[in-house]
Amino acid sequence: MSTTPTITDIVQERYGAAARRVLQAEGAASCGPVSSCCGAAAFDGTVDPITADLYVSGETDVLPPAAVLASLGCGNPTALAALEPGQVVLDLGSGGGIDVLLSARRVGPTGKAYGLDMTADMLALARKNAAEAGVTNVEFIEGHIEAIPLPDASVDVIISNCVVNLSADKRRVLAEAFRVLKPGGRFAVSDVVVRGEVPDAVRRSMELWVGCVAGALEESEFLALLADAGFEDASIEPTRVYDARELGLGEHAASFMAGFVRATKPVETPAPASSCCGPTCCA
Repeated sequence: MSTTPTITDIVQERYGAAARRVLQAEGAASCGPVSSCCGAAAFDGTVDPITADLYVSGETDVLPPAAVLASLGCGNPTALAALEPGQVVLDLGSGGGIDVLLSARRVGPTGKAYGLDMTADMLALARKNAAEAGVTNVEFIEGHIEAIPLPDASVDVIISNCVVNLSADKRRVLAEAFRVLKPGGRFAVSDVVVRGEVPDAVRRSMELWVGCVAGALEESEFLALLADAGFEDASIEPTRVYDARELGLGEHAASFMAGFVRATKPVETPAPASSCCGPTCCA
């Protein structure tokens, strides 16, 4: 009996195909940009307005070409997250590993960068890229961002690059992010965010969901979900505003943008001292 593919199934298949195309292009005599999974034009060979020109000149020169070719994000969270030596970083939906490798260099040998991805082909590509780059303070793990396979309070900073919008259960993603962050830890991700109403037809489109558009949270909803998860000081900073026509949406009142989403897990405070006046604590 056939079953209808879920959003997770379709995302996994598309990103796996993207990883295989990168490896095929890498083996070719000449390889141009490999179209990504974000953006409505992701699979027709045209330039994707979401993923184009995210990293500053020279920033990725130290990385293997395949890591750059497999970059499918909408921002540069490693540059905006203010990573420090010795920190533990987790990239949700790490893909070919570009942001994990850049993070590993920023946190240095006393720190560590984890990459979490559900796609076996992407994990294989990321591990290959890490080996070629000679970066050893990284670990790529298989799993889902709705069920992060790391202990409670084990991570200093969570980054992600255009992946939260792909989840069908964003509330669970943010709850898991909150769980694995240490007290005082930071959530610092790039994602597609929308201002205004998105038509139901767009929300129902699997192609546009995989293209990082249909699943994008409305700005105020994203902030509310962060607060519900327990985060404080949540904010969204627009980094790029898209033309709806470039995304294949035609004329829409809703405004789609890349945004840098910040929030902090509160620092736990010690329990107040007991004020009992029983025989064991009062003379």
